[in-house]
Amino acid sequence: MTQTVFLFGPLCDAEFAEVILHKRATGPRALLHDYRLGVVAPSIMPCLMPEPGASVDGMVVAVDAPALARLDTFFGLHSAERLGVVVEGAGTKVAALAYQVGRQPSDPVSTGWTEDQAQIMHLATAEIMGLADRAPIAALHARWPMALAHAASQVRARKRDDPAQLRKDWTRDDVELVHGAMPYAWYFAVAEDDLRFRQFDGAFSAVVKRAGLVMSDAVTVLPYDPVRDMVMVIEQFRFGPWLRGAGNAWLLEPIAGRVDPFESPQDCALREAQEEARITLRSDALMSVGHVYPSPGAITEFLYQFVALCDLPEGSDGVAGLENEAEDIRSHIVPFDRLMALIASGEVQNGPLVQSAYWLALNRDRLRADAVPQDGG
Repeated sequence: MTQTVFLFGPLCDAEFAEVILHKRATGPRALLHDYRLGVVAPSIMPCLMPEPGASVDGMVVAVDAPALARLDTFFGLHSAERLGVVVEGAGTKVAALAYQVGRQPSDPVSTGWTEDQAQIMHLATAEIMGLADRAPIAALHARWPMALAHAASQVRARKRDDPAQLRKDWTRDDVELVHGAMPYAWYFAVAEDDLRFRQFDGAFSAVVKRAGLVMSDAVTVLPYDPVRDMVMVIEQFRFGPWLRGAGNAWLLEPIAGRVDPFESPQDCALREAQEEARITLRSDALMSVGHVYPSPGAITEFLYQFVALCDLPEGSDGVAGLENEAEDIRSHIVPFDRLMALIASGEVQNGPLVQSAYWLALNRDRLRADAVPQDGG
């Protein structure tokens, strides 16, 4: 038995609809009157919003019970529920199901996405719908934000120009994926691939099994006041050291955070500085320390590391963090020489903080000379 469903916005794209339904979706065009398209932040997925006099263009398709269940799952990620509607097409009216958001809508949005947004939504949706038949709905809801963030990381990785002056100029064609799986998925996920890779003699390796923690891109920021020669570091509880068995699981770190799906690493750096330390940074004051994989054998995380020039007046340290993320973060403003002493003593155990501090050590004199007026200047 089939059900008539009204699809709208990006779901009218055959490839995107196929990702959700696992089958091609085609049907006649139709109009739904007295509704518009809108989004509920931070999603960019358009959903139906009531508005007298407006109309939404879409199409009607016949779906079977499994496909309808998959639509329920997908729209449930966006807090949308089934709605009975009557649509008009080719001079006739047809009863159909659609999906409507119950929360307060945002401003109207375009039915289209940018090329990057479309790629992110396609990749994230493919990941989630690949899990939908075996993962509990709670896992899908927990995973969706990170699936988006991971998809955005993939889009950035594909755009990145990877130099190959010393290393061989390998490509993704030099790896053959035999079988891919995601045996665990919640906020973080574990990917397990059986694959072959090109060896230095030109031949492919035997099939090997590799597992890794699927994460997203992140930023680190070390604020530096070149006039006062002071840096800001933060202190917070970290689960990794606790899990390892460390006696003290509170680490000294740079400001850090995960890049949201539809923001740039630079915008993330500015946002995290506000959230974790309540300081305002300028994008033009961010200096790249290096973009790196901190542990490429085991995790997908890619770090955009910055030192940020700013003013760090006395009294600008304190406790901050987002309450809804259970963050309890204390900031410290210390002289640069004390930071280096803390590294030498072993009290600083955070890799990006060590790397950023050494970058600053190499560039500190130049930064101070540019910031402090010279005699007679």
